[in-house]
Amino acid sequence: MLINIFHDTVCPWCRIGHKHLFDALAQSQHTVKIQWHPFLLDNSIPPAGYEFRSYMQQRKGIEPQALEKLFDHVQSIGHATGVKLDFNKIRLAVNSILSHQLITLAPDDIKNDVVQAVYKAYFENGLNLGDLDVIVAIGTEVGMNSTELRLQLNSNTALNAVLSESTFARLNGITSVPYYIINNKVRIDGSHSQQVFLQALNRAALIEVSAKIW
Repeated sequence: MLINIFHDTVCPWCRIGHKHLFDALAQSQHTVKIQWHPFLLDNSIPPAGYEFRSYMQQRKGIEPQALEKLFDHVQSIGHATGVKLDFNKIRLAVNSILSHQLITLAPDDIKNDVVQAVYKAYFENGLNLGDLDVIVAIGTEVGMNSTELRLQLNSNTALNAVLSESTFARLNGITSVPYYIINNKVRIDGSHSQQVFLQALNRAALIEVSAKIW
């Protein structure tokens, strides 16, 4: 079973959806292959980033008090799911393109570990994902070679791949993340619950069996 995941590493709902999906997979009997796809929410952010709260107020079009209520709401949902989201640690709204290059470059057997490490770096430790040294350190922690990784991140190969995939997603009707496509048949738009993901996995499996029969 193939699961295509479209996500951004600075999207809290993507982290929550990730937890729901993998909890569902732990309860299922399905053997799956996961492919990660970048979706850049805002590629216009410069490498230095923007002050986080000011940026979010402008992006959401809300006042400071409403923004804090929004953060509290998302954090509470994350907490109930078993996901830590500490918006007080986040100082910068960052361009996520470097982090997606890291995921692209990671070997398939550790991609999920890399995704988890990137989410943790941003949402728990408030690290700047637009900083090359931070990205190299994350990759090194999960077993990638730092020297080789730095060279790869300084080339355009992974950069072009990320830009191409993110553009492809938008051109094919994906307008928000997280977004999941299971076996090219069942689509889930949003984080949803573990139960919804489990039902979707089972539905995709039934479609696959039916196709083989006919």
